[in-house]
Amino acid sequence: MKQYLKQLRNGLIITNFFLSFCPLNAQQQAYFPDPDPAIRQRIEAWKDLKFGLLMHWGAYSQWGIVESWSICPEDLSWATGGRKKGVSDTYQGYVEAYENLPKTFNPVQFNPEKWAAAAREAGMKYVVFTTKHHDGFCMFDTKTTDYKITGSQSPFRDNPRSNVAKEIFQAFRKEGLWTGAYFSKPDWHSDDYWWRHFPPSDRNCNYSIQKYPEKWQQFVRYTHTQIEELMTDYGKMDILWLDGGWVRTKTDDEVKVELNEEYENSRWARNPQSQDIDMAGMVKMARAKQPGLIVVDRAVPGIHQNYLTPEQHIPEEGLPYPWETCMTMAGSWSYVPNDQYKPTEELIEKLVDIVSKGGNYLLNIGPGPDGAWHQQAYERLTEIGAWMKINGEAIYGTRMYTTFKEGDKIRFTQSKDGKTRYVFLYDEPGDFLTLTKVPMEKGQEIGMLGSPKRLAWKNTPDGVEIRVPKNVRETGKYVWVLKVQ
Repeated sequence: MKQYLKQLRNGLIITNFFLSFCPLNAQQQAYFPDPDPAIRQRIEAWKDLKFGLLMHWGAYSQWGIVESWSICPEDLSWATGGRKKGVSDTYQGYVEAYENLPKTFNPVQFNPEKWAAAAREAGMKYVVFTTKHHDGFCMFDTKTTDYKITGSQSPFRDNPRSNVAKEIFQAFRKEGLWTGAYFSKPDWHSDDYWWRHFPPSDRNCNYSIQKYPEKWQQFVRYTHTQIEELMTDYGKMDILWLDGGWVRTKTDDEVKVELNEEYENSRWARNPQSQDIDMAGMVKMARAKQPGLIVVDRAVPGIHQNYLTPEQHIPEEGLPYPWETCMTMAGSWSYVPNDQYKPTEELIEKLVDIVSKGGNYLLNIGPGPDGAWHQQAYERLTEIGAWMKINGEAIYGTRMYTTFKEGDKIRFTQSKDGKTRYVFLYDEPGDFLTLTKVPMEKGQEIGMLGSPKRLAWKNTPDGVEIRVPKNVRETGKYVWVLKVQ
């Protein structure tokens, strides 16, 4: 709290923004710039990438249900309503069946090179993979538990590619993408988090940490060891993407607020308590192994949240700090049979909207239980890639323009030096287009990306009028992009 007040006085906190995923009062979130100039420079490089891939994958994909959450004993319609039907009439029976899923998880069609090539062709520049979700099942060869893809009861353990996370990171690095490890701080399989001596009541640690501090310290050591494994044995790592923001240090006042107020509003804070996982020590260790590592401690205000991650939500306005919208390509984070994939035009428009507001777009695809993507995922990536090959210069390495939009169907970006501006048109323009937000002076040129022709323009009382011949318009698709220089 003292550090918070000190930084508040120094003007280092940015507040009052909306994060759809945050379980606490979103208006109280804050952004603290990392004190290390090298990390801030690394974040600027990340901001140039703009477009990345997120993958939620685990043993739960066999049931085609929401990842992890169906074993959480909270009254959440999107979680309890997404439980596998016909498994058990009791919560305990359901959890036992869920925790047996690794015994039948055998993704023999796993081919990360195919995924990586498709991501590169789509213009994606980084990948974030779920090494462990809240259910505690590890998609990497950890030495801390047998509850893993390489475990003794896993039918995939003898496959030469059984260390899934390592195979994925290697394949994507070969295609030139940055690599990021998603890692859940809470672990609902660990007896040091959900102690089997007590029944869990919600997503939190189910025992009193004050009463059993050594048990909590065992969990802290367990977590740090897994992070150290990922930072040591899996090659160059660019991003550590930590989920489960309720696992964090809390003041007594914050706990009281959750008990007295947030419970009535959110219906999940039943067992709130400070869950100090020693983030400072963890990050110091991780960066000793991986210099320049970007750390994303989601929904936890502080210097270890290097960028913010609104989930399934695009902010209404541009945001004054590094941020990334994570969003599903289909309807679910994890594999669901017959899921509906968003049209290519919608995906590109979302990318443009996010980038125009200064953010990155992390697009999720959930692999199936056999280790394959749905064919529609490949089709969408191919179509996005064709658009990016023509228009990518208006996306990569750009920054927000003085205004991000004109009306509902026009967006802007500009080069970092401000000498080139880009105009994104969601609808195909007619013979003439008038812009009011991009002033033009004599000697400036306008063209449409994908066409070698220069476009005639003139200043009028209503704005800049641009003539767009039909043969120029026909070179565009989905979103048309003008270049002003």
